[in-house]
Order: sequence, then structure tokens, then C-alpha cells
Amino acid sequence: MTTEKEKEQDQVVIDAGMKRYRNGEIWEFEDDMGVSDGGNGVLLGLDGGTTSTVCICMPMIPFSHSQLHSLPILARAVAGCSNHNSVGEIAARETIEQVMADALSKCASKRSSVRAVCLAVSGVNHPTDQQRILRWLRDIFPSHVRLYVRNDAVAALSSGTMGKLHGCVLIAGTGSIAYGFTEDGKEARAAGAGPVLGDWGSGYGIAAQALTAVVRAHDGRGPSTMLTSSILQKLGLSSAEELIGWTYADPSWARIAALVPTVVTCAEAGDEVANKILLESVQELASSVKAVVNRLGLCGQDGQSAFPLVMVGGVLEAHRGTWDIGKEVINCISKYFPGVIPIRPKVEPAVGAAWLAWNFLMKEYHKG
Repeated sequence: MTTEKEKEQDQVVIDAGMKRYRNGEIWEFEDDMGVSDGGNGVLLGLDGGTTSTVCICMPMIPFSHSQLHSLPILARAVAGCSNHNSVGEIAARETIEQVMADALSKCASKRSSVRAVCLAVSGVNHPTDQQRILRWLRDIFPSHVRLYVRNDAVAALSSGTMGKLHGCVLIAGTGSIAYGFTEDGKEARAAGAGPVLGDWGSGYGIAAQALTAVVRAHDGRGPSTMLTSSILQKLGLSSAEELIGWTYADPSWARIAALVPTVVTCAEAGDEVANKILLESVQELASSVKAVVNRLGLCGQDGQSAFPLVMVGGVLEAHRGTWDIGKEVINCISKYFPGVIPIRPKVEPAVGAAWLAWNFLMKEYHKG
């Protein structure tokens, strides 16, 4: 998982990049570059979440799918949130353009050398969302560049299946979503509707319930809980009353979700309230996967067929002692679907997005 120091370093990069964007300098680096060398060009894969956006640049090398994992990463860039539902369309577009420019600049490539872009971003929930973002991208890149826009869950799935869209992915980070594909192209999703509509298995959902439990305990409406002292200490607050001000001073989803490790620590220490919150989150996440698998029939008619389940996100990696959320989710799902094959990707979702760009482009070449 990303350390606090790495997060701070990323934030410095993000702030500097946004300053360049607003000063109109984002593509100036291209003016100092010569004409493209006419090679195979590059691919861009973007994973845009509620917390950050990552862009990976890879070379466009035509070879067999089995060699896809050997594609080198030419550059990696990071920026802030690109979910338009969270930060608005203007800020989301700025972030997307900034992170792509940073990645191309790092590997001394121009937009004219890009062959395909796969942007996988949270908040893409409808064809109208896809079309809006495609228009943004078309304004940025030359007409020869192939553009693909999907939900960020698709890139996460690809990161565990090497670019193949088959199986189910469960993302549980700041937000949560389950997304699945059949081999013939059918797809289904569950959850992923944001905190207002109840992503209770997500990091935000877990932390929000913990904060609510602290307030209820303070009021006398709920049982006392170790969460009170642990969360107040974590935030440097002295009373539950101060917690209300802290929460609404900046109610960003990622800021709230950062309290998940504290909840896990309390549950491991035997706190019944924290333990109940985590058990309910496990059930929520498992039910999302169950809904997708059943709708697509991934488990076969007898319910025993094997299918990959790619698991991504900080919540699924959160563990302390014997309390391991990801492990509990797998145990729960395995009771319903004994053929499930859990996969923990060895690459980040942005790499999966780049692999998707390669696959999409190669399919077009073969059709042509």
C-alpha cells in the first residue's frame, strides 16, 4: 500500500501540475521537441479514481497477447481526482489533461505519437458520460488517435486478466463497485453509486459508519466504543463535539475513508461496534459480487464453474492481526461460488488500462 510519505510526494506533484495547467503551460514542452521519428508510437492508459488519477505510457509494439506483460512502462504520472461527480467537469477535465501531458513529457513523446488512449475513470456510469469525456479527449488529440472510455472498474479487471474482459472485479477503496463481463461481451455492475446511494462496503462507508457510531455513543443513543478514543487521537481532537466540525470542514470522500485502518485496529482489539461495521461491510461487498455473477451466469448453470475475481483497493488490503477484510470477503463469496478464482493483480489498474488500449487497437487492426 502507498505510504504517507509517498502520498505527500504525489500531492506535491499534483499541486505543481495543476498550477502549470492553469497558467496555460501544459503542452508547451511539445514546442521544444522535434518531428516524430515515425516509430510505432505509444499508448496511454489512465486509471481515474476518487482519490487520484494515474497515467501510464507504454510503447505500441504489435506482438502476441501472451507477451503483453512484457510491455515496458515508459513513464508514469499522477494527478488528483478525475471523477466529475466529485470535483465537477472543469476540474476533472483539467486533471485528465494534466496527467496525460505529464506522462508524455516524461518519456519525450508528443500527442502526435499517441496511437490509442484508454481512459478508465470512476463516475462513468452511462453512455452520456462516455460521450462527454470522448469529446474532451477529441479536443486534445489528433484525429488518428483511437480513444476508449470506460469505468475505472474495467481497468482494474484488466490488470488481473492481462487485458481480457472476462470475469468479475471487486473494487473497494474510497468507493466500491463490482463489475463483470462474459466472454461474449455482456456486462453487469453492482454498487458504485457513490456514498449518498449507499456504497456501504467502501472505505467511505466503513469510516462514515464509524464516525456515526462515535456520535451515537457520545449522545447516549448507541453503545460505548473504542472507536471514540482511537479516532479522536488519530485526528488530534479532544472531544466528540469537535468531530462534527472536522467532518464538515472538508467532507471529501477520500479524507473520510482514510480512517478505515483505525476501524480495523479497533475491531482486532475486540471492539464489538467496529467488528460489526466490518462484518457488515464484508457482506455488502460479497453481495455486490454475488449480484454480478448471478446476472451474468459466470458460475455456470450448476453454480460450480470457475471464473476469475480480481480484487483491488485499499479496503481489501486492510488487515491487522487476524482481521483481514479481503480474506473475509473471499471466504464469504466462496460459500456461494466454490469455483471462484481470486486474483490480486501484480500491476496497478493504469497498466490494465494501457493493456486494454493495446487489445482494442489490435482488434481494430485485425478487423481491418
